[in-house]
Amino acid sequence: MILLSPRLRSPKVSSGAKGVSENVFWRLGKRLLDRTTRMVSPTAEGQEWYYHCLRLLADFEDAEASLRDNAPKGRVRLDVNGPLFRHFLLPNLPPFLAQYPELELVISETETLIDLVGEGVDCVLRAGPLTESGLIQRPLALLPEITAAAPCYLERVGPLHTLADLNQNHKMIGFFSSRKQAVLSLEFTEKTQIIERRIPLALTVTGADSMIEAAKMGLGIMQAPRYRMHEALKKGTLVEILPDHPPEALPISILYPEGRRTSPRVSVLIDWLLQIDFRV
Repeated sequence: MILLSPRLRSPKVSSGAKGVSENVFWRLGKRLLDRTTRMVSPTAEGQEWYYHCLRLLADFEDAEASLRDNAPKGRVRLDVNGPLFRHFLLPNLPPFLAQYPELELVISETETLIDLVGEGVDCVLRAGPLTESGLIQRPLALLPEITAAAPCYLERVGPLHTLADLNQNHKMIGFFSSRKQAVLSLEFTEKTQIIERRIPLALTVTGADSMIEAAKMGLGIMQAPRYRMHEALKKGTLVEILPDHPPEALPISILYPEGRRTSPRVSVLIDWLLQIDFRV
């Protein structure tokens, strides 16, 4: 079988690749490649077909490996939030790769649900409540969230000791959730209940890094997982406020298509993820 990578952008295409493309076109009525006199690039159908072929090859390698009782090898792709990967997964990665030297781990960084089969992804790591997706979902950990502000903000507006102090003089840095298509309210634990509070917005952002930087400048109150503010808390550019009323913890989950867990490559990856300590 001849495969053409979707990343190929070459003026020269082998006769084999042309033959495969034309063969599929005549059998399925779908064009795999767009050609000009200077460039060849895959169509959307071509890219989807390519990833399906990669999956078939990977399954074939897994079948052979299971019969030979060999160590897992080949490519396995994990999609994960970038900061989550850098803070928790990356420090634990060297021993994993040393244990499985023939495994090629590919990391892609997104924060929304994707078409795992269509994009050639074996499993994803996601933060937050999950909706029904047709994927197998396995809980990993709960990440504690905190409320924080800059010392200069608290000096200017006033300290916060109780929820009653959270009046209209205070401002929040809003986070716009693409999942909910709305600005998230502040969350606080009151006894055994989660209550929501909305105070005036200083500004609204769509990224946690921007929210943290704005909070460090003294623009308002923010909420995020503690690990995202680890350095700022350590340096004192942000301080935790209302620690007796923390937001609800953020769940972390692994998602993968049914049947992929039996792949040796995916199995060792999931087992590794389950062993990682997600405590801050």
